[in-house]
Amino acid sequence: MAIPDPVPGSIRAMVCYAAPDRIFLKEIELPPGATIDAAIAASGVLQAHPELDADALRTGIFSKPRPTDTVVRQGDRIEIYRPLVADPKTARRRRVQKARESGTREGQKWMRGGGDAQAVES
Repeated sequence: MAIPDPVPGSIRAMVCYAAPDRIFLKEIELPPGATIDAAIAASGVLQAHPELDADALRTGIFSKPRPTDTVVRQGDRIEIYRPLVADPKTARRRRVQKARESGTREGQKWMRGGGDAQAVES
């Protein structure tokens, strides 16, 4: 299916949101000077994903965090970010602890004096 030519004087952008179970991806046309807020409203993502709070959205353009009053440019990919489920540092500690408790060789490298490392005598 071919994408129709843009309306003269308009800009094209893409709005994307990755929910845990599905992805929202829509190309939209906006008037020049439109903001991320306007792009999100035009895309219909808030209707497709009612769990999103329009007032608390964290957004970005091409993986760079941007406020919602940022002006959209031709070809921008506007991304809506979900909050972190767990603190990264805490999650890593849990993974290491689980590996230690498993007793596997991989888990042993996290223990002091564990693994195949040999002490070097001087």
